[in-house]
Amino acid sequence: MMSRKSARQDVEPSVDEMVTESVAFEARRRWNELKLPAAKAELFDRKARDAAEVYRNNIEGYIGTVSVPVGIAGPLRIHGMGGTREYKIPLATTEAALVASYSRGAGIITRAGGCNVRVVDEGVSRTPMFAFGSVVDAAQFAAFINANISRMKEVVPHITRYGRLKSVRTVIEGNHVYVDLRYSTGDASGQNMVTFASDAICKCILEHSPVAPRYWFLEANLSGDKKATSQSLADVRGKRVIADIVLPREIVCRRLHTTPERMVEYWYGGALGGVLSGTTGVQGHFANGLAALYLACGQDVACVAESATGLTRMEMTGNGDLYVSVTLPNVMVGTVGGGTALPGAKACLDIMGLSGAGHSTALAEVCAGIVLAGEVSIIGAFCSGDFASAHQSLSRGQDFERSRGDE
Repeated sequence: MMSRKSARQDVEPSVDEMVTESVAFEARRRWNELKLPAAKAELFDRKARDAAEVYRNNIEGYIGTVSVPVGIAGPLRIHGMGGTREYKIPLATTEAALVASYSRGAGIITRAGGCNVRVVDEGVSRTPMFAFGSVVDAAQFAAFINANISRMKEVVPHITRYGRLKSVRTVIEGNHVYVDLRYSTGDASGQNMVTFASDAICKCILEHSPVAPRYWFLEANLSGDKKATSQSLADVRGKRVIADIVLPREIVCRRLHTTPERMVEYWYGGALGGVLSGTTGVQGHFANGLAALYLACGQDVACVAESATGLTRMEMTGNGDLYVSVTLPNVMVGTVGGGTALPGAKACLDIMGLSGAGHSTALAEVCAGIVLAGEVSIIGAFCSGDFASAHQSLSRGQDFERSRGDE
């Protein structure tokens, strides 16, 4: 809608002036077209109307909000890179027994003294592809790229204050050249940041390259964005995070109602089952905890497709205790940008003390810690034979506190 000021001045309206003045007004118009009053009452209640302008930069075609229940798991003690902290972790889900299971695992880890967590690598890639007439031109172009990495790094600070180009790798396939541009992204998850920076780099490359491509694409599927890939399993996309703990035999027997030996036997069986099914990585259910945490904390939930790729490992120690580790090579989280500033997401981050700049590493540590808790709990349930009965009782309303394994 053109503002009155623009109309009076008889000039082209700005982008802001072309944006509808009221998101809520447009939402009402859409509901009038849909003619579904019952659905409107659920999705576009007073809170959704009042918050409409808040969501302007996060959604198009706004018609309201969907309420997903949020539960608290924990406390979970983590020995992270910034010291030892205990977290109460918000999880958004509609799956009965999920919060109870993660809370049980968190309680067991905390009772055992807490888990160690480290972010061991980080980097977010965008991988443009350039097509040429022959491999001769492709090789010449790749050589040019490799000789001008410093020039490409100089482009990035003009696009973002927080992103940095860490490395450049070229991959030649026939007459195609893929360019893996890997960035550090500060406290943001960084997908948009690396997109904007890569677009600027590609235009700089095209301006100076001695050989022109026939065509090119900003992303050509080599980055692993929102996909489970074997490439990133051994490498990194986002943050590569590892958590581990030694669970004393007494805690395994008393709290999980099984033995370390049986837990390791299950791990071997599950690992072979994963090989037979062709899964990328070996783990029980990383996606459950990550999706619930991502949804609660304003993360890009679609990134669970890559973030849930990883490895769980269980071993006996020399004195009969249980060593457990989880490796997550693709944790895509941030504490600034995206949906993290939306009211509900910010509240969930505030519960953990992780809202705003300076906390993305700690949030990645929480991801690994809660995943570790989930692996301990679910594998313990399979080993004790409690998996089906726990889901059955909790989905029918059994008291949550009795499900935590604290008694």
